[in-house]
Amino acid sequence: MQRTFVAKNEEIGKTWDRDWYVVDAEGKPLGRLASKIAVVLMGKHKPIYTPHVDTGDYVVVVNAAKVALSGKKWDQKLYRHHSGYIGGLKEMTYRRFVKLHPILPVREAVRCMLPKSNMGRRMLRKLKVYPGAAHPHLAQRPKELSS
Repeated sequence: MQRTFVAKNEEIGKTWDRDWYVVDAEGKPLGRLASKIAVVLMGKHKPIYTPHVDTGDYVVVVNAAKVALSGKKWDQKLYRHHSGYIGGLKEMTYRRFVKLHPILPVREAVRCMLPKSNMGRRMLRKLKVYPGAAHPHLAQRPKELSS
């Protein structure tokens, strides 16, 4: 009789190793890139995926400032946040947002595709985003993530 495999938190660090992947974001569409990264961070690409256990891998994104957008999204896509005070809604276009914070559009897109829980915030810690081509994670020997 076959039994369903369920990963346990204790096994993830010892039995199942976490891999490191590197993604070059230059010229790739933001949404498609973010969904691919979210799948790897959650561990859905592995046969040991268990929804209540973080089985995902680490992802390093390079050239995040050169990610592509289609259409008129450079001027029409808005990033909003609220200060908490009356009339405190702040808006800025993607063009201005990427000029001020070159790595945040990629990070925000991935964050919105992860679970909205403590585990989702833990998964987001495994995402390393850099605006240029250089990154300090060469010692982990990251593999190229196929798109």
